[in-house]
Amino acid sequence: MMYDICIIGSGAGAGPIAYELTKIGKKVLILEKGPVYTEKDFSKDELAYVRRDILTPNLKDEYHTIEEDIDGEWTKFPTYETGWSFWNGNILGGSSNFMSGYFHRLKPDDFRLKSVYGEYEGANVVDWPISYDELEPYYTKVETEVGVSGEITKYKHHEPRSTEKYPYAPLAVQPISKLIDKACKELDFVSYKVPRAIISSSKEHRDPCYYSNYCGSYACSSGAKGSSRASLLADALKTGNLTIIADAFVYKLDSSKDEVTKAHYYTKQRISKVVEAKYFVIAAQAVESSRLLLNSKNEHFPNGLANSSGELGRNMIFTGGGIGYGEFDESNLTKEELFTQGLFVNRALKDWYFTKEFKGGTVDFLYEHANPIRKANSLRFDEEGGLLFGEALQDSIYEGFTKKRTLNFEVFTDWMPNDNCFVSVDEKYKDKFGVPVANIRIGAHEQDVKVGRFLASKAMEVLKQMGAKNIDVNISPLPSQNLQAGGCRFGEDPKTSVLNRYCQSHDLKNLFVTDGSFMPTGGSVPHTWTIYANSFRVADYMKTIL
Repeated sequence: MMYDICIIGSGAGAGPIAYELTKIGKKVLILEKGPVYTEKDFSKDELAYVRRDILTPNLKDEYHTIEEDIDGEWTKFPTYETGWSFWNGNILGGSSNFMSGYFHRLKPDDFRLKSVYGEYEGANVVDWPISYDELEPYYTKVETEVGVSGEITKYKHHEPRSTEKYPYAPLAVQPISKLIDKACKELDFVSYKVPRAIISSSKEHRDPCYYSNYCGSYACSSGAKGSSRASLLADALKTGNLTIIADAFVYKLDSSKDEVTKAHYYTKQRISKVVEAKYFVIAAQAVESSRLLLNSKNEHFPNGLANSSGELGRNMIFTGGGIGYGEFDESNLTKEELFTQGLFVNRALKDWYFTKEFKGGTVDFLYEHANPIRKANSLRFDEEGGLLFGEALQDSIYEGFTKKRTLNFEVFTDWMPNDNCFVSVDEKYKDKFGVPVANIRIGAHEQDVKVGRFLASKAMEVLKQMGAKNIDVNISPLPSQNLQAGGCRFGEDPKTSVLNRYCQSHDLKNLFVTDGSFMPTGGSVPHTWTIYANSFRVADYMKTIL
């Protein structure tokens, strides 16, 4: 069968394409690397979802290689040696099933960082080919279609909005949020109320959040979380125009010099199959999207499909920053503030998103994850790092679960795109299918760490004002592997970009890339809302050419 559109992947970059084009009668095929699950299949099993990663590949079978600068030399190692996984959910809906749903828009100046701050030595910062105003209607569309809850916080860097409020009321917050508000007021900071892609009231087939206490890293069993699967693909299936082939690993695309002609995929049984379509959309998450195109080289594109520019795989971006925390106990918090479970903190700092001297970022506050196995493991050591046994271990675990609690903060800064952060492939390293794996060189710009430390110092002021004890911070040049973008940068010039302003290949007009790969800079926030919004924008463009 010849499909109108073949989409590779099913997450935030894929869902809007399928949702919009099936509604106008187009026949859409999704090739998803993982299985299909629904709400009834999900549980809050820490062993399954966090300790054993049952919904991502076994690294012995499917791994990546990482290049790190160790003592001045780039050193390569496979991820099965360290367990450092860059897989983020092989399942219908992709990693959007497992996000925490912290939704922040980019701001107008995020689209023109080079114009605002100029060039940074050692970085490849460029302005976007589109403006905030072009994307704003689609941010708004995500609020209603995917579902975003919250309350508008007025502060000096707030982006322009076409609506006065979010479509869903704010989620219930943990009592400690009021103490964060109080501390911020005393410090003359703004306590930003974080919007979430989690609905607070019913939406068609989706039930509201029931505050399970297990959100980030877990799939949602009520449908409240705005995954691509729950919020968009379920409705696309109802049109009768969407076909989903699960357990389909797309390893190669065929092309002529002008267009993509076929997609090759392996089944779970490692049987190779082929599909044809008029248009192809890649949305496999940034690392794997670059890998697929690099592995699809042919006589017309010897350096990788759609890579006449030589930019494919280059300028990968993650999010810079790190984490910090402070401890609280009954000496400075009430039992309710300490141990009320399930409710969200939903507070952030964004006063320094921009400064006069440099691009700043975002700090999100959150209580430590509920995972009891992880927490118990952390309590088996004494203050000097020695192992505890017997009654001492019992006392440590008891006090850790009943007497004190840790308030964390996460720092998000722009990841400066640079020549030493890219994806390539190496014929020496292949997965169980015999396909070269993605090699990820991770080179961070020194500015990322400087900004991260600055923002962490502001978060630590808040914790100190609240009376936290044992405050500590870890700002690192290593990235969070679940936040990936870049590699297929979009732009107006085919010589310096892979995609045009509509995320359409400069080389192959029936090829689009709609996950975070298109982003030339990432903003100082998680990328998901922007990926969703841009995918809706691309879908509108595709309607005009199909």
